Amino acid sequence: MSVNHLLQFMIASQNCRTREELLLEFDNLLEAYGIAYFGIVRTPKPDQNPLSLVLAGRWPDKWPQIYVTKKFVLIDPSIRYLAQAQKPFRWSEALEVYRDDPHFKRMQRMMSEAHRMGLEDGYVFPVHGRGGLLGNLTMGGPNLELSPLEVVLFDSAAKCAFWALCDIAGTPGQILPKVDARLTRRELEILNYLGEGMTSNEMSRLLDISNHTVDWYVNELQSKLNAKNRQHMVALALRLGLIT
Repeated sequence: MSVNHLLQFMIASQNCRTREELLLEFDNLLEAYGIAYFGIVRTPKPDQNPLSLVLAGRWPDKWPQIYVTKKFVLIDPSIRYLAQAQKPFRWSEALEVYRDDPHFKRMQRMMSEAHRMGLEDGYVFPVHGRGGLLGNLTMGGPNLELSPLEVVLFDSAAKCAFWALCDIAGTPGQILPKVDARLTRRELEILNYLGEGMTSNEMSRLLDISNHTVDWYVNELQSKLNAKNRQHMVALALRLGLIT
C-alpha cells in the first residue's frame, strides 16, 4: 500500500478547521487501507467512563455498550499495556504480555468476543506529552496488517489527528492543569527538594532559612500549581516539566 495517503493526511490535517473536515480526511485514509474501525480517545482515569473521552470513533454496532457493560476496560490488555508502552503495538502482542496474568482467560474471552464482531486484530498508537500518556488511536478490523514503515507513519498520523481534534474541540487545556507557573528561583529550588522527598526541616537546614519561611514557599507553590497537597504538587510539577 502506498504511503502517500498517510503523508497527504498529515499535511491536510494541519489545514482542517472543523471536526467534520478532519474526520473526512481521516476516513479517506482509513478507507485507503481497508481499516473498518477506530477510536481516538483521551486517557481515562479509573473512575471515568471511557466513552466520555472519545474524540472520534467508529466501532461495530453495540460493541461500545458491550465493552462498558462488561467492564472490559478493567482487563483490556491493550489498555493495560498502554500504561507502559512507548511505541505502537498490536492487540495480539498486548495479550501475549499478560499470558501469566490471573485475568488472562477473561482477556481471551474479551478478544474472542471482539473477533466475532469483526475486530480480529488491530493496532494501538499511544500519544504522549510532558504529562505522560495523554491518549491514543486504536484501530482494528479484519486482516489488518501494516508494514514497519506504515506503522511509523500511522504513529505520526495518530498524533496529528489527536492534537487537531483537541484543538478543534477546545480541550488542550483540559489535558494539563492551568497553573500560574511563573515561579521564582527559590520556588523552583524548593520544588526540586520536594521532588527529592525532603521535609521542611531538611530544607530549612540546607537553605539556612526558618521552617516558617520554607512552609510559606510551599504554600505559595501549592497555590500557583492549584495542588491539593505536597504529593499532588510534585506530581503536577513532573507533568509540567518543572522538575525531572
